[in-house]
Amino acid sequence: MAIMITDECINCGACEPECPNTAIYEGGVEWTWGGGTSLKEVTLADGTVVDGNEKQDPVSDEFYYIVTDKCTECNGFHEEPQCAAVCPVDCCVDDPDHRETEEALLAKKAMMHGE
Repeated sequence: MAIMITDECINCGACEPECPNTAIYEGGVEWTWGGGTSLKEVTLADGTVVDGNEKQDPVSDEFYYIVTDKCTECNGFHEEPQCAAVCPVDCCVDDPDHRETEEALLAKKAMMHGE
């Protein structure tokens, strides 16, 4: 599963630099697939090809957010999700709407980092 940031977020930003996939962004900030990864382009589930540097709409305008499709729960990097480890208000939690196996998370990591 991926990690999500709840609306209890105090916008401290402690989580953002900890993410090895650059999946965490400040509220209102556009994100890219290529940021923090080796992706030059991505083919989405519907077959659409997206340039890795193409700006994507923010997931949240108010709070820090995690791009689910870039989150690997730090599998292959750390023993536990680093965002949750450093969050002072415990608002980085498992996202019940996005459950993935460890194998799927490791495959996502490999895809994003060209392994």
